Amino acid sequence: MKFHREKSPEPEINLIPFIDILLVVVIFLMLSTTYSKFTEIQMNLPVADAAAQQERPNEVIVAISSDGQFSVNKREIQSRDVQGLSQAMAQVTQSIDNPMIIISADANASHQSVMMVMEAARRNGLNQLTFAAQSSNGKAD
Repeated sequence: MKFHREKSPEPEINLIPFIDILLVVVIFLMLSTTYSKFTEIQMNLPVADAAAQQERPNEVIVAISSDGQFSVNKREIQSRDVQGLSQAMAQVTQSIDNPMIIISADANASHQSVMMVMEAARRNGLNQLTFAAQSSNGKAD
């Protein structure tokens, strides 16, 4: 009589299906996560430290007030659309060789107002644009 039992194989854990499931969960979490948006950051843009501005005869200063009013070289523009702004810029720049447009916008001016100035400059073929900023010590540059 044989009372000898057969040895049962040792149980082993197969990790490959477990790793596959974890990878699927990680990919799902990466794709479904929402990220914070940059528009939620509070910004105060019109402050910069730069060298003092030099006076140049070919500069055209376009100022934008906080309520969206435009002025070109200290002459107020009644129109608040791109067409009127474009005509005013054309009148001022017709006698200037290679004009440089300086956009001087109030800190509370809308982004749309700045884009309108840039569009008016593009319509007139004026491709030299720059932005005026206020230095951190309060003097305009």
